[in-house]
Amino acid sequence: MRNLLFAAVFSILASVTAWGQEATSKKIVFDITSADPKVQETAIRHVGLMAESYPGIQLELVVYGGALPMYMKEKSTVAEKIAELSKNGNITFAACQGTMKRHNVDVSQLLPGVSVVPDAIMEIVTKQNEGWGYIKEVAY
Repeated sequence: MRNLLFAAVFSILASVTAWGQEATSKKIVFDITSADPKVQETAIRHVGLMAESYPGIQLELVVYGGALPMYMKEKSTVAEKIAELSKNGNITFAACQGTMKRHNVDVSQLLPGVSVVPDAIMEIVTKQNEGWGYIKEVAY
């Protein structure tokens, strides 16, 4: 009886652990702060490949600091790719409102499909608390 109880508890724990791993692996938030267009292009490439390779995955690119031009109509080097990826309903492009205020950027200056979050860091922390995976895009 004791072995049966142990087996049942182990089975339940294994199932919950597997489910938790599956849930977190299907949502990823990307943190982009670099002003380097190469880093921004790499981030967009990563997101595009992830969306293509894993249908149904949820992805969010959170931009703040020096990366804000990535989402601006007049400055983005990845505008066409963002427009293309925006058609995919499971990718969110988010800009930090605090960064926008510091740089005097209005919502009208952002690319179509870009949403605004009050604070990028809080957005990332919230996503992580909800079980999202986290990727910091950096130069390499």
